[in-house]
Amino acid sequence: MNQHRAPRLPLPGLRLTLLSLALGVALTASARAQSLSELYEAARAYDASYLSARSAYEGNIARADQALAGLLPSVGLSAGSLRNRFDASPNLPPVLADRYYTTRSAGINATQPLYRPANSATYEQSKRQAAQAEAALEAADQDLIVRLSQAYFDVLGAQDSLAFVRAQKAAVAEQLASAKRNFEVGTATITDTREAQARFDLVIAQEIASDNDLRVKKIALDQLVGKVGTAPKPLAGPAILSAPAPDNVDQWVNASEEQHPSIRQARLGLEVARLETEKAEANRKPTIDLTAGYNIQRNVNGNSTSTADSRIALSTVGVQFNMPLFAGFATQNRIKETLALEDKARNDLEGARRAVAQGTRTAYFGVVSGLGQVKALEAAEASSQSALDANKLGYTVGVRINIDVLNAQSQLYQTKRDLAKARYDVLVGSLKLRQANGTLKPTDIDPINALLLR
Repeated sequence: MNQHRAPRLPLPGLRLTLLSLALGVALTASARAQSLSELYEAARAYDASYLSARSAYEGNIARADQALAGLLPSVGLSAGSLRNRFDASPNLPPVLADRYYTTRSAGINATQPLYRPANSATYEQSKRQAAQAEAALEAADQDLIVRLSQAYFDVLGAQDSLAFVRAQKAAVAEQLASAKRNFEVGTATITDTREAQARFDLVIAQEIASDNDLRVKKIALDQLVGKVGTAPKPLAGPAILSAPAPDNVDQWVNASEEQHPSIRQARLGLEVARLETEKAEANRKPTIDLTAGYNIQRNVNGNSTSTADSRIALSTVGVQFNMPLFAGFATQNRIKETLALEDKARNDLEGARRAVAQGTRTAYFGVVSGLGQVKALEAAEASSQSALDANKLGYTVGVRINIDVLNAQSQLYQTKRDLAKARYDVLVGSLKLRQANGTLKPTDIDPINALLLR
């Protein structure tokens, strides 16, 4: 009968050597590891979504400067030269008949808008659109912080999961070896050995899955920061997790009203829609411009009425008035359209407020629930450890069977994995709460960064 052999436990000297080597590798890895702040700075320079938002912001700033041109003077320089051929009628004197002459001209003309309500509304719109782009950039920055933190702690969680699985594998291997020894001396049945072997094979499968999950999580983090082989710094110890401050969900919701980027964008969108209505109504109003110009015209070899060279200089200053009278009902229909778009923008603002309030409440209670889970799992970890110790002792004296020890081991390591994940979820959840109410800043990374291994 072919059975898997349990791995032999290393000798004390060899075990010490392996432990020293493992510590050396861990210290070397820690020296190469990156903190959350370091990877955040790398992600800001590499992440495509954030860079796209930043480029959109810069484009909107330039667009605002373009709109200002509608209120500033415009100046144009012109010049030209024309070669003319004149065919005289038979009634003209012979001196004017069938000849060429050249007309040369140059001039500079300027226009300064004095009253253009549509241009003024366009400029005000551009300023609010620039503010919208700034809010969008802030939202992209907040999203980057959360995505990076999630990817960071996903890697740490996968590392912990793999470490716990390997620790469980070592414990199961020891239990398997013990069951085999007891069977050989006749103090246990073959059932104990087979149960331990089945659990060992299961842990091997879990180790393979955990190792692959860690590899995938590392690839995701590498892609986010634009580096290969990133190594996040682990927590220095069990993190001291604090409750959200303030500890009132309504205060978090109220803070989001003025600070959340999506609400600011929607509010600015409503202002832009109102200004669009002003622009539509401005099509009924007159426009007034101040104009000035200086133009020179020189005729070489005369013109159509004379053969003598001439030069004319003309300076002009004036006011130009335009009043629209009828545009085929286009203005009235445009106003109806913009009023409907105002209503849409108003409803979008209300929708944004409701979505932010709901998201903030969900994130707040998620953090509170996570803190409760951490406390419960800490108690469960201590209880599971006590249960494992009791089952091991019971197995030694014969009042517990092998499967009891295996189940207790499995429960302990599962609790350890759940506790580590719950701690990471609370840390990321605290950032998601600030993102949900729009107050997340890059400096909010610092308290979490202080918990990492130096």
